[in-house]
Amino acid sequence: MIELVRDYWVYFLIGQYPNGPLGGLALTVLLAAMGLVLALPFGLVLGLARVSPWRWLRWPVTVVAFVVRGTPLLMVVFWAYFFLPSVTGVKTDQFSTMLIALVVFDGIYIGEIVRAGILGLPRGQLESARSLGLGWGRTMRFVVLPQALRSMLPSLVNQFVSTIKETSLGYIIGLSEVSFIASQINTQVFTKPVQVYLVLGLSYFVMCFGLSRFAYWLERRSSRRSTVRTAPKAPA
Repeated sequence: MIELVRDYWVYFLIGQYPNGPLGGLALTVLLAAMGLVLALPFGLVLGLARVSPWRWLRWPVTVVAFVVRGTPLLMVVFWAYFFLPSVTGVKTDQFSTMLIALVVFDGIYIGEIVRAGILGLPRGQLESARSLGLGWGRTMRFVVLPQALRSMLPSLVNQFVSTIKETSLGYIIGLSEVSFIASQINTQVFTKPVQVYLVLGLSYFVMCFGLSRFAYWLERRSSRRSTVRTAPKAPA
């Protein structure tokens, strides 16, 4: 396995770059990061719509959320790769297709995270702000969201972990992410499939386990802050 890593580590990390398109582990991380960053505002809007007081806005978004959550990501990838070009007349490349699928899919789940974070706050926060004359929008912006976003950080990090693993579906449409590169290395070596996919599995494990521990640390830190904030003060 040491010889395998020594001979192919550059190809495994960045693919054919700079003599060709970026690929490998770098493309996986880039795709996951861009997918999550672009899905954040989309999910924030969906989450706010899910808790809005207007039924005409809340119900359609709820239906879309349930439909997408009940659909495998692979189907969303196929829709983006085959359905969108037939409707728009513009064929997207593999990277753009996978990015669109991740933004839509992760945006729905981030919307649920936002919704859960808002509903997890004490209802008195919302009622106090409304009693002071703030409208629903300003209440969410200045009172509810700043507190809810702090508690949502561990869940968002865990969603990033899921996004990293979801990028492996780009293999289906020929995207040169890390699992696709690993399969190409396996065809070149041919006699070391166990070593090749062991390196691939370890790469995913290191990234996902490290981010999971970071999410756990954020959760513990947030819990300690909440405990300190709510602890009764000793009498003077």
